[in-house]
Amino acid sequence: MNRIVQSAGVAVEIGGLPILLRSADDSFLQMLQDRYAGFVSPSQTPQLEFDINLQESPSHLGPDDDVSVQRSGGRWLLERGDFRAEWDPEAGRGSIIQPPNPYAVDSVLRIVHTLLLARQGGFLVHAASAIRNGNAFLFAGISGAGKTTISRLAPEDTILLTDEISYVRRQNDAYYACGTPFAGELAKLGENASAPLRTLFLLAKGPENRIQDVPAGEAVRQLLRNVLFFTADRELVDRVFQSAFDFVQQIPVRWLTFVPDERVWEMIGTFA
Repeated sequence: MNRIVQSAGVAVEIGGLPILLRSADDSFLQMLQDRYAGFVSPSQTPQLEFDINLQESPSHLGPDDDVSVQRSGGRWLLERGDFRAEWDPEAGRGSIIQPPNPYAVDSVLRIVHTLLLARQGGFLVHAASAIRNGNAFLFAGISGAGKTTISRLAPEDTILLTDEISYVRRQNDAYYACGTPFAGELAKLGENASAPLRTLFLLAKGPENRIQDVPAGEAVRQLLRNVLFFTADRELVDRVFQSAFDFVQQIPVRWLTFVPDERVWEMIGTFA
């Protein structure tokens, strides 16, 4: 395997955005390179950089406390029981204090991407996503709704982008689904690929395969229910709400009730 580990750090590229993770610990950098295999970029011009300082128990928050994401003086302050991070969007630089494992930086990357996407009309969403016949499909739902099941049932010619957290990027008036390394029950990284988004399916298990259109108001409500967002910052909250309204005006949202067998993908294929 071609290993891209340099003294400068490891650049992890998700949704076309390379973020450089620096550390003085070579073994930690190697662990990151292995953790994000397929999403490691040779880019020498990352859009963001984070210096990682390895330290046990870096936060005053307990393990049961929720993540805290606040803006102060132009900087973002991110904190959970296992990490503390600061990020200056204008400078494109930040720092992370965390234990020597990949879980904290994984969470920091998710939070940072949600903040960036909010300004661009995109979002991260609890959804599986896949590409088939050049089109991308989202399969959204809370835990147990069937995201992993629909991913397992996908035909061999399907490109699985993720079975857990999907990356939706807006480009002009089009939406694209991008692969992520944020895996669910399949414990498998998605493919680092993207395609125009065709349909958002809201998952439900039932006695038969059935697809139904969702009224716009309900579509927005269900979408927001599954969007990942971690801050109460009023400006960005308003942007996320607007992004959801804009999204359902462009992308069909449908209920997908399905029996857990491969025939459901024949029906999904009619929307490709």
